[in-house]
Amino acid sequence: MAVDNDKLMDFIHMFAGDLGAAMAAGNVVVGHRLGLYRALAEGPATPEELAERTGCHPRYLAEWLAGQAAGGYMGYDPATGSYAMTEEQAFALADPDGPVYLPGAFVLALGALKAEPRITDAFRTGAGVGWNEQDTDVFDGCELFFRPGYLMNLVPSWVPALDGVEDKLRAGARVADVGCGLGASTVLLASEYPASTVAGSDYHGGSIDQARKRAADAGVAGRATFEVESAQTFSGSGYDLVTTFDCLHDMGDPVGAARHVRDALTADGTWMIVEPAATDTVEGNLNPVGRIYYSFSSFLCVPNGLSQPGGYALGAQAGEAAIRQVTADAGFTRFRQVAATPFNLVYEARP
Repeated sequence: MAVDNDKLMDFIHMFAGDLGAAMAAGNVVVGHRLGLYRALAEGPATPEELAERTGCHPRYLAEWLAGQAAGGYMGYDPATGSYAMTEEQAFALADPDGPVYLPGAFVLALGALKAEPRITDAFRTGAGVGWNEQDTDVFDGCELFFRPGYLMNLVPSWVPALDGVEDKLRAGARVADVGCGLGASTVLLASEYPASTVAGSDYHGGSIDQARKRAADAGVAGRATFEVESAQTFSGSGYDLVTTFDCLHDMGDPVGAARHVRDALTADGTWMIVEPAATDTVEGNLNPVGRIYYSFSSFLCVPNGLSQPGGYALGAQAGEAAIRQVTADAGFTRFRQVAATPFNLVYEARP
């Protein structure tokens, strides 16, 4: 085998970056759990000064801070021995309730990786691993990762892009939020459109318990209700809007779910489908975002699809054509993409 040494070193350098990023993920989660980013956002600090702000041990913080600076997550001033974040770094790392919160993605990633032994075995057997069987950090991290995008986009741009839906919601509409997880989207819709009611559903009981608490804490429990049901069995009918946020591709029977959505809608109702950003080809998804989604998909999305009846395992990079086909097979006659972000595509389906 003839090995080009320059190409080999290029590959090893890439590997070093990946290995550093893999271990850095754990450190980002530590920063999230201990409030280290929030504390540093108050101003530059040495390890000792950050220890005073957080109650953590300065020796651990010294190592953590240096690793964060080496990864570009903050800067270091050798003259003072202090570390600081730029406005942009603080914006993305220090506010869990802001429009961007990147540590949530690492909570999700580390939670997903805890299933590695089962996923490895599933690769051999073809068995599924249900979403409900994942570590609790998967549920929490999923909300932490996706909720900021919903906050930034759902009300300002996604709902207005739907034909006539915003006016219905303002006037008072019936909404079903299917596969709602911990209820971030359900609570957001109920909070923004007080004349409407939102019925959240998810097949994972633990998530629904959390969703009910979130709705109560937000003061919308009277308008946001929840039930433990699958996408094929959620209750109610006559909905003006049904939403599915980043979950259709996870289902073993997305066509069955789509048929149930169609039956539950009014004659002029709308299904808003939010899915991971993807093209229709593998080569079109060979980019950093595609890498993220394919990697998560092999641990979460495909295993969940294979754990359910229906014969589907679309995965997180299904693309528009696959989603369009699901809606057509279920009897929807109108389908269009209405919005896009770096991480999501938003579709409108009508009966």
